[in-house]
Amino acid sequence: MHFATRTRSPRLEKAFELILPKLEKVEESLALHLQSPVKTVSQVGDYVLEAGGKRIRPALLLMASNLLGYRGELDILYGTVLEYIHTATLVHDDVIDEAGIRRGRPSANSAWGNSRTVLFGDYLYTKALKLALDAGDLRVLRVLNDTILCMTEGEILALESEGSIDLTPDVYFEILRRKTAMLFAATCEIPALIAPGGSRWAERLREYGLLVGTSFQLIDDLLDYTAEEEVLGKPVLSDLKEGKLTLPLLLALPAATPVERKAVETVLREREFRTVTRSQILDLVDRHGTPARARKLAEETAERAKEALAPLPDGDAKEALLYAPDFILNRVL
Repeated sequence: MHFATRTRSPRLEKAFELILPKLEKVEESLALHLQSPVKTVSQVGDYVLEAGGKRIRPALLLMASNLLGYRGELDILYGTVLEYIHTATLVHDDVIDEAGIRRGRPSANSAWGNSRTVLFGDYLYTKALKLALDAGDLRVLRVLNDTILCMTEGEILALESEGSIDLTPDVYFEILRRKTAMLFAATCEIPALIAPGGSRWAERLREYGLLVGTSFQLIDDLLDYTAEEEVLGKPVLSDLKEGKLTLPLLLALPAATPVERKAVETVLREREFRTVTRSQILDLVDRHGTPARARKLAEETAERAKEALAPLPDGDAKEALLYAPDFILNRVL
C-alpha cells in the first residue's frame, strides 16, 4: 500500500489529494521506462514493480514540490528517478545478502540469479541518471551523483562491518546516514532546485529529509525485532542472520553478560539460528529494554525533522510533510 493512501484525518486526505494525480503518473512512468528490447530487463522490471512499495520517496518529493508551488512535471520525472535508485539498492542488497525473500515473495535474485539481478540493478542506476541527464539540470544531477556515491560508500562500510560484534554506534549511524538517509535528503532537496525561488528552502528541506530518513531506518531496524514474520514479509532477526548488528542489539551489548555476548557472536559466525535460537536473542534485547530505547531515539529524530520545517509556508502540503514522520514511526512494515 502506498504511503500517500494511508492517511489519518480529513485534512491530511485533502493534502494527499493534491499529489495523488502526480503519484499515479510516477507509477505509470516507472513502468514505461522499464520497457526494453532486451526481454529480461522488462521481465525483471515488471516483477519488481508488481511487488509494490510505499513510494515514500516520490510522495515526499511531490509534497515538497507542492509546498514550494511548483506546477510543472519535472517532479514526476524525478520521483521516477529516485524510486529507480531506491529499487536498485534493494536488488543489489538482496544479492549481497543472499536474500531469498523481498516483500513477502521470492526476491529477484532468487528468480533470475545473482548475475542478471546485479546487471538489472546497474540498469536501474543508469536509467535513473539518463532520465535526470535528459532533464538537463546540472544541480540536480550533482545531488543525485553525490548521493549514489555516498550510498555505495555506505554499502562498502556495511560489508566491512558484517560479522563483527565490535561495531560502534558511530559507525552504525554513519552507515545509516550514507545508505538510507542521504537518499531521503536528496528527495526533499530536489524540489527546492526545480521550483522558482525554492533554493532558499533547500537546506531546510535537505535537513528534514535527512532526519526523516534516519527515523525511517531506525524503525526499519526495530521492526526486525518486533514485527510478526507474516507482517514483516521475512523472518525476524534477518539482519543478524546476515551478520549485521543494528541498534536494538547494539545498545544491549555494553550491558550484556559474557554468555549473552557469546550467543550474539555465535549467530554472527554461523549466519543462522542453529546453536542459538531467535528467542534467545529476542529475550536478550527485551531484558535490556533496548527496543524502547531505539524507538525513543526514532521519535526524537522525527520531532527534529518536523522542527526543520518550521520556517516553511503553512498549508496542506506542509501538514502532509509534518505527518510523514508520524507515519514512519507507526508503520508496521
